[in-house]
Amino acid sequence: MAHSKTLRIVLATQNAGKVRELADPLTEFGVEVLGLSSFPEIGDIEETGTTFEENALIKARAVAALTGLVSVADDSGLEVDALNGAPGVYSARYSDDWESLPGESRDARNIRKLLHAMAAVPADKRACRFVSCMAAAKPNGDEMVVRGTWEGTLLESPHGDNGFGYDPIFFDPSARKSAAELTRDEKNARSHRGNALRALLARWAEFMH
Repeated sequence: MAHSKTLRIVLATQNAGKVRELADPLTEFGVEVLGLSSFPEIGDIEETGTTFEENALIKARAVAALTGLVSVADDSGLEVDALNGAPGVYSARYSDDWESLPGESRDARNIRKLLHAMAAVPADKRACRFVSCMAAAKPNGDEMVVRGTWEGTLLESPHGDNGFGYDPIFFDPSARKSAAELTRDEKNARSHRGNALRALLARWAEFMH
């Protein structure tokens, strides 16, 4: 029986949206992508870093050590200039100190808190960017980190039903749409995660050598 040359890697996330965005491009490079759902014994990995790079490495190192497979982890978030870079690394849990409205998702609560914080900020001062840092780690300790960004401005209300997180209030000036109004292909072509993934793939052969 022939041995498969397909490389199996673990994408260190439980976020279904991230898995969808990252698995397809990696699969095209002959990589079989497993999510953390394939390893239920791995619990939550505490993100104790103060930067996106640190948190991505923490997750990638932990999963590589626990699975014995190459691991790729992403840490991403939204930086708003008028808020000195907040919510930043706390993007996913930005509104954990706020009470949810009936039926409100965590994403919707995060958006509500951010729009509240930005309510008095004029349109020309609402610059923001999505940042994605991806770390790859081998069980032997080899690792690399890349960064991708996506510049935009913050809308005053949500627009669009695609995407997740802060996508409905992130406006891409060149597309003239919110991130949540873009198709998946349009988003991957310009997004922070797409840019980070392309940077990762550009160095992939060298890293795996």
